[in-house]
Amino acid sequence: MKHKIILDCDPGHDDAIAILLAAHHPAIELLAITTVAGNQSVTKTTSNALKVCSLAGIRGVPIAMGMDRPLLRPARYAADIHGESGLDGPHIPAPTLEPVAQHGVDLIIELLLNSAGDITLVPTGPLTNIATAIRREPQILPKIKAISLMGGAIGLGNTTPSAEFNIWADPEAAAIVFGCGRPITMVPLEVTHQALATKEVLHRLREARRTVATFAADLLVFFAETYHKVFGFVDPPVHDPCAVAALIEPEIIQARMMHVAVETTGEWTVGRTVCDVYGKLGNESQVRVGYGLNVPRFWDMLIETLLTYD
Repeated sequence: MKHKIILDCDPGHDDAIAILLAAHHPAIELLAITTVAGNQSVTKTTSNALKVCSLAGIRGVPIAMGMDRPLLRPARYAADIHGESGLDGPHIPAPTLEPVAQHGVDLIIELLLNSAGDITLVPTGPLTNIATAIRREPQILPKIKAISLMGGAIGLGNTTPSAEFNIWADPEAAAIVFGCGRPITMVPLEVTHQALATKEVLHRLREARRTVATFAADLLVFFAETYHKVFGFVDPPVHDPCAVAALIEPEIIQARMMHVAVETTGEWTVGRTVCDVYGKLGNESQVRVGYGLNVPRFWDMLIETLLTYD
């Protein structure tokens, strides 16, 4: 059986590649794409989702614009990494698709309420849409089969010393989601920093001479430049597809159950995912937290999927 998913994202270079993986992998049935403010404004992230799907020929998947700001805080973007458009680098034609009129949160609620409890949420941006849906309609909770999210860190953050961007951007939303009681797989920086787009990866994408694979390589070239400038990485980490891959093949990541709390009030630590690695707090371990990645298998899965596009 295929995994039925809603991909909640903020494209974003790595979100774009997550869309491409989710839309064409044979183990995934992509029910909808919802967008959120994060890497850029929600207007720009929605436009980017439409551009990616138009370019790749992804049809029949509703794309809905979601929340334009965090629950309690002002919107904060990642233009230093993703550029002013959120998807800077290669020229991308104007989209031929339009978003649905329905708000992204309402679409999430509708799909879950009408489901048999077999939908997995895959958020790869700030968790504002998911938290808003839970708060607005608590009846969706038992309908959520699972959540596979990219976000957080066991150790060092990438936006502050303590916090990873997606959680830092809306920590109150993250706290709601991590406390929702549904099965959660957290794919943190410890995993995604192993998914490096090396020169070999770019060569494999380009040598196929296919439009979508070449587009992915072009995205990663820009991403590499900003990651090197900001963080000193030689090769950029491709974060968001890891959350999709972890659903397709759970064994692709090494993980263990932990209690995870989200810091919302610390002077220096807002947005930190506090992972109780050694069970010191005595709280229930409610999150499957990744710490390792089968790197060859991940890239084989991703590249093989990208090569299925015309």
